[in-house]
Amino acid sequence: MKKILIIEDNDEVRENLAEILSLSGYQTIEAEDGTIGVELAQLEEPNLILCDVMMPKLDGYGVLKILREKAETADTPFVFLTAKTEKGDFRRGMNLGADDYIQKPFFKDELLRVIEVRLRKDEHIKNKFDKTEKIWISFLNDNKGYEKLIELAENSPLKQFNKKRILFEEGKNPRTLFFIKSGNVKIYKTNEFGKEFILNVKKPGEIIGYSSLIKNKPYNFSGATLSPVEVYEIEKENFLKLFFSNNHTALFIIKLMSQNIVLKENQLLSLAYDSVRKRVANSLLFLQDKLKQEEASAISILREDLAHIVGTAKESVIRMLTEFKEDGYIDIKEGKIIILNKEKLERIA
Repeated sequence: MKKILIIEDNDEVRENLAEILSLSGYQTIEAEDGTIGVELAQLEEPNLILCDVMMPKLDGYGVLKILREKAETADTPFVFLTAKTEKGDFRRGMNLGADDYIQKPFFKDELLRVIEVRLRKDEHIKNKFDKTEKIWISFLNDNKGYEKLIELAENSPLKQFNKKRILFEEGKNPRTLFFIKSGNVKIYKTNEFGKEFILNVKKPGEIIGYSSLIKNKPYNFSGATLSPVEVYEIEKENFLKLFFSNNHTALFIIKLMSQNIVLKENQLLSLAYDSVRKRVANSLLFLQDKLKQEEASAISILREDLAHIVGTAKESVIRMLTEFKEDGYIDIKEGKIIILNKEKLERIA
């Protein structure tokens, strides 16, 4: 059953719309103003949104602008309900990304036809995208590029490093590709005052240094061990030979580069706009995947390193961890952080 969100401040109009749609086989969600509508759109993930233009608190244009900037609602079909008929009003809505307009007062068959057309078009686009994605995935489904890297790694020297050892430094010329067999490595940058910011944490099976090797440029970050580590050191010439001769490996590396760009963009946005509370929650969820120990969801990391990931003072991180523990979201045993309520942390993040 398709789900439709109705954002309309007029109770009578909203209830009338809900009744028509329910009788036509749709599930409806109702919001009496724009702010509630934005919250419900992200929470309920409707198949289509019907939204009035003129509303208190947040008008329809504001609702549309916010939802088009959110990943989960960016492509949701959005139809305006309006009594305004000026060409400029229509143009403004379409420029913001509206899919259609329904002018008040409207006929039942007109309403249902617009909804049906928009839902059908959305379904067609998604099916086409899914088909394209499956073709792309099938091309790389056997992970041939990654398998070739594993094969190359296993024929390269295996070296062991203790905790807190520097693997490579920013500004130095790369000579090898690092393939992690066990342990964790932090990727970080240091500013002119010696303050560290951790960009990423690498776990077993991940590779480090490929972008510098391909560009033949010095490292633009440093790498150090967070735990005892075993790494295969793949010679630069051997890696580049594989990269330029094997399409699967090249595509695999390009995919990693794309993921790194997205990660860095999200980090910049988080540092600019997110609260420390939100950044700590995000970092714990990130580290849960990277630093799991024997016990379920246990994270072993120095508070100083956690602060370098969050981008704040160690004292602020400790204070936030104490709050999370008091709220029952995490527990701390022998220095290890154990996530007790992942869902609550996800809501904060």
